[in-house]
Amino acid sequence: MDRTFNAVYLKVPEGYVGFVEELPGVSTQGENLDEARRNLHDAVETVLEANQALTLIGTDGEEVIREPLLVTIRE
Repeated sequence: MDRTFNAVYLKVPEGYVGFVEELPGVSTQGENLDEARRNLHDAVETVLEANQALTLIGTDGEEVIREPLLVTIRE
């Protein structure tokens, strides 16, 4: 499943800091913009996979309903 998020990169003396607007706490850095982008991509994948695993553990043996949720954000 593909999802699109808004990545924000901030130039700092050490290179770039990157974070995702929709995922509080997911941030990374890189010596250059390409490295920051790669690192942020990896961080988002890791967090989403970990959250999914935690949900599976927390609902093991329970009756659950999983379904897509479409949210439209007004700008």
